[in-house]
Amino acid sequence: MMRFFRYARLLLFAVPALMAVLAAAQQNPRRLILKDGSYQAVTQYEVVGDRVRYYSAERYGWEELPKDLIDWPTTEKYNKDRDFQRSADEAALAKEDEANHRVEVAESPLVAPALRLPDGGGVFLLDRFRDEPSLVELVQSGGELNKQMGRNILRAALNPLASSKQTIELQGIHAKFQSHLTRPEIYVDIDNTDENAVLPEDAGKAKNKKPQLPLDRFRIVRMERRKDLRVVGNLNIKVYGKVTQKANWIRTTSTKIGEWAKVVPVEDLAPGEYAVVEMLNDKQMNLYVWDFGVDPKAPANPGTWTPRQPAGDRKSDEEPTLQKRPKN
Repeated sequence: MMRFFRYARLLLFAVPALMAVLAAAQQNPRRLILKDGSYQAVTQYEVVGDRVRYYSAERYGWEELPKDLIDWPTTEKYNKDRDFQRSADEAALAKEDEANHRVEVAESPLVAPALRLPDGGGVFLLDRFRDEPSLVELVQSGGELNKQMGRNILRAALNPLASSKQTIELQGIHAKFQSHLTRPEIYVDIDNTDENAVLPEDAGKAKNKKPQLPLDRFRIVRMERRKDLRVVGNLNIKVYGKVTQKANWIRTTSTKIGEWAKVVPVEDLAPGEYAVVEMLNDKQMNLYVWDFGVDPKAPANPGTWTPRQPAGDRKSDEEPTLQKRPKN
């Protein structure tokens, strides 16, 4: 969502500028200036024998008039000056766009030599594969609730006031992306009004108003593997409706870097499956999580962001560009 708003902000400036150029082209078209001082506004014209055929910028159609009626020196001077001014305006606009781009790049935090976080926000894991740093964009996955009805019915028969238990599960035994580092740095920049946020008790409704939360709203949980899926955590629902959550939380530190939250495990992570979890309040978490694994022996992750030196000569003060590693 944050990425959407940043792109929208860029469009907010780029679109009016582009429209201004197009409007200028329409409001200041070429002219065929006549010897009596009047003129015809045209988008294009051609001389055919003793007549001039032109497309009228006012009446939007092809018209003709005698070639001898046109003051050619004045016409050519006007159109030449017009083209020069138009080129100057376009160059100024391009220069302004480049300056805005450099500002955006400068505001993006540097997380490794020649590697900055993208300016569109998201959730990224800083990895290193074969001594090359890379940014892995984690994908948000929706946790499914398994209500374990058989066990709950049995407990209810023995104890009518017993609470029910549910598990939050992700399909598959492995995340798509694996960290080759045992203590990865995770950078988070998402909008506070993410439409995907779902409270456990509202999983069927998919409606939520997310409150403003501090840096520790993002935590890491180690998932438990069960058959062909991974368990993020357990929910205990009391008979009177109170919901409590249990998960294997990892101790982390959170720091603010610009608009990003940097989340780092306090200790090395053992090989296994993990997830970045967003806490909606001090007791409830969003069912949509960002899953990843830790496996130093895993192959390279597909589609990662890595620093690349642009082809050709480059000035020393220019920022290297980010390029995506080809998918394997």
